[in-house]
Amino acid sequence: MSTLLTPELLLSGYAMGCFPMAEERHSNDINWYAPDPRGIIPLDQFHIPKTLRKLVRKRAFSVVSDKDFTGTMLGCAERENTWISDQIIEAYTALHVLGYAHSIECWQEDQLVGGLYGVAIGGAFFGESMFSRVRDASKVALVHLVYRLRAKGYILLDTQFITPHLVRFGAIEIPKEQYEHELRKAIMVNVDPWDYIFEFNLSNTS
Repeated sequence: MSTLLTPELLLSGYAMGCFPMAEERHSNDINWYAPDPRGIIPLDQFHIPKTLRKLVRKRAFSVVSDKDFTGTMLGCAERENTWISDQIIEAYTALHVLGYAHSIECWQEDQLVGGLYGVAIGGAFFGESMFSRVRDASKVALVHLVYRLRAKGYILLDTQFITPHLVRFGAIEIPKEQYEHELRKAIMVNVDPWDYIFEFNLSNTS
């Protein structure tokens, strides 16, 4: 169905455990979803595969946040079939301007080569999509996201669905009732402010 996405509608939907997806790239038809079971990555159980840990330590990418939010969304939409429509991009960019949507970006020199974006409400982060133009760039962005969320006091990382790729990082499925309970707790949490650059020492973390 055709829906005008506004920041208020998006925030209300996420707070109730729902998220929108377009029918296709240039469609105004939007559907709302609340999967049961729901995919999450428990932040205290996040697992980094050995080869990826080595790549993160090499600092092959310059990793920053919110340098090019819309560009990150456009990167995520670069696929044959996508639910990230023009209206979705416009709506989430507006949410980003208000401080509720963020990107984690991997850069090489002046090129955006991978990243992810999502929505943050209280202590909950709702991961939306990721992309790579250089191998493993999105995975590095995910590592940086998780350690940023841990450090700033977030307690819920929602992946919506799970894939074999996410299972490698510790993603699990939980029943809708349990998810809604965790969501209610998370959105009430006060967290530290989001920042442009976040550094962490992987050798001192699990």
